[in-house]
Amino acid sequence: MNAAAPAELLAGSEAIAAAMVAAGCRFFAGYPMTPFTETLEAMARRLPEAGGVCLNAESEIEAIGMCWGAAAAGTRSATGSTGQGLALMQESLAEMTLARLPLVVLDMARGQGDYFQATRGGGHGDYRLPVLAPIDVPEAVAHIRLAFDWAEAWRTPVLVLGDYYLAHTYRSVPALVPGSNPPRPAAWSMDGTTGGTGHAKLISPLGATKQRDGLGGEAGYDLSVHYQAAAQRTTTMLRCLPSQSEALFLDDADLVVIAYGTPAAYVRAAVRALRARGARVGYLRPITLAPFPTAAVAALAGTARAVAVYENNTGQALDDVRLALEGRVPIHWIGGLSLDPSGFGVAPDLNVTVLTRRIEEVLP
Repeated sequence: MNAAAPAELLAGSEAIAAAMVAAGCRFFAGYPMTPFTETLEAMARRLPEAGGVCLNAESEIEAIGMCWGAAAAGTRSATGSTGQGLALMQESLAEMTLARLPLVVLDMARGQGDYFQATRGGGHGDYRLPVLAPIDVPEAVAHIRLAFDWAEAWRTPVLVLGDYYLAHTYRSVPALVPGSNPPRPAAWSMDGTTGGTGHAKLISPLGATKQRDGLGGEAGYDLSVHYQAAAQRTTTMLRCLPSQSEALFLDDADLVVIAYGTPAAYVRAAVRALRARGARVGYLRPITLAPFPTAAVAALAGTARAVAVYENNTGQALDDVRLALEGRVPIHWIGGLSLDPSGFGVAPDLNVTVLTRRIEEVLP
């Protein structure tokens, strides 16, 4: 018999930091804001030991600016904040998408009020970021590796959406060993070797074509061509990335409850409790919020008599559920904003008994 793989009991913030370092992240910058602060502190401890750099920036704007430089140089980089801090980063996230720079972004949100910001963005232009929403710490560790893979494959920022529960829950995770420093992606990274050669590389939200190439002046440069290409890359990326979801008891469910992120664990427990009592209720959790598992939600119209949506906000993913179902089955809203006095995201209503009652109230 093989010996059990070594494991560690870690808080979510520490586990996410360990996963980033293990995935080859060697630059991290951020500004402390609960419940993101503990991840920044963990990166400050772990990154220097792996030969990397972690900086406590003066603000979120400076943090994302530092990541611009590190990512352009080919260093595997990451940043993060709460939703409030990420709001300050939106311009740069839009620009980094247009410039085709890979970056992993962690949103340790306060509640679930960041869905629109995460999936639609607050920057300018036709851009979308891939978004992963883990339900617990082990899944978050797996998502970090996936986020770095997607970021480099598509040369785009990728967002991992968490919250207070994910940051502060202790879970057993496989022991994570810092990976070796990944090689720079030499085909596009700015390593300084081409400066002054007449063939210097260009990384810019305005495109990789120099304005004085070809005919001289601006005659050979058309910004609309770059914007069209950037929009097409986003469309292609969201079509090619695999949408992911978790489902239970869908075959005979009269009502299917949809939830994402850590609150989905409580919804899942409520659904299982109702099933044990004979209720024909099912459960569906979007794991990728962008690309949204539209096909999986749309398929519910062929089996379920109704759908219910729970979020700890006033209704945001609810819009994507409506778009997927196109009015073919009734949709019941059973969520609502629930916060602690500090607004950090500890939800008094996030309780299996409370959720069970709400689900029972809308059962067909």
